[in-house]
Amino acid sequence: MVTPAARAEGQRLFGAFQTWGAAPVEAAVLQPAGTLLDLYGEDIRARAYVTQDPVQGEMMLRPDFTVPVVQAHMAGGADPARYCYLGEVFRKQEQGAERASEYLQVGYEVFDRDQPLRADAEVFALFARMLAGKGLRAATGDIGILIAAVRGLPTSDTRKAALMRHLWRPVRFRALLERFAGRAPLPKGRAALLARMKAGDPVESPAPQIGLRSRAEIETRLARLAEDSATPAIPADVVDALEALVGVADKAPAALSAMRGIAGVMPWITPSLDTFEQRLTVLAAHGVDVAGLDFEASYGRTTLEYYDGFVFGFFAETRPDLPPVASGGRYDALTQVLGQGRSIPAVGGVIRPALLVELEGGQ
Repeated sequence: MVTPAARAEGQRLFGAFQTWGAAPVEAAVLQPAGTLLDLYGEDIRARAYVTQDPVQGEMMLRPDFTVPVVQAHMAGGADPARYCYLGEVFRKQEQGAERASEYLQVGYEVFDRDQPLRADAEVFALFARMLAGKGLRAATGDIGILIAAVRGLPTSDTRKAALMRHLWRPVRFRALLERFAGRAPLPKGRAALLARMKAGDPVESPAPQIGLRSRAEIETRLARLAEDSATPAIPADVVDALEALVGVADKAPAALSAMRGIAGVMPWITPSLDTFEQRLTVLAAHGVDVAGLDFEASYGRTTLEYYDGFVFGFFAETRPDLPPVASGGRYDALTQVLGQGRSIPAVGGVIRPALLVELEGGQ
């Protein structure tokens, strides 16, 4: 339940975003589930409230605003454009968790085709100014660097696609990387199946075929398993470099220097590092102290999967039990998916007013 104090704080922030030229927009509380499922797969069901409408079909209580705002913009918004919004979002929480399943969000989104780095800096600097004096620590990252690192790996497209699918699941990603490097054994069942196939033993069974997969789909899957087993391991120095890249965490200039060193083994990440360096210059021009700015290469890997570039968050260091007070990032690929081929660079962020009220009450 949203308290009057949280709603008042939300209205204050909402008004501030409008003074910066953002047009206020609304989004229906009930959103079509199909769009979200297409974007994120069935994983979204574990985090969203799903219901069935007799006319509209499967629907979800709004898990965030970004998707409906992007849909509205791609249907005919101006270019460039700035939007802001205020309203409740709904997320399931694990049993025993103290985090709210319904809370207020106020957000700011920028669609700018010509100057995406300036848009990154604009959004972050605006949030930093609005949250100044609240005792929050800012953290930043760049998912684009990790995406570039995976896409350039000297391995098959199939393996790169598998790593990309799990980039936002760090434990699964590391397990796959270790296996593709030849450092971890295959699952026993797969190893036994491949051994039978290699020996020429037909993979047949007298039992009737059941399930949703057709025989052709099963045979295609077996062929892919055989192809993957014949794929050479990713070189050890490349795997070590990727794991070092994932672990980079320092002040932004030092992090850039460390990643430049890693690029000696992975030269294909150099263009994304150049972009990162240019962004630091633009951030400094917007009044951000980049020398004191924290950068974590893995930041953003456990949030929504539509972020594909610059990401940021603001945390209360005295309250590690709380989620980020504010967070956001770049989501260019999402605009292409929802724009049905059309795309526009986009970046935005959200603030949780109730957390600001709670922190101020504690002080």
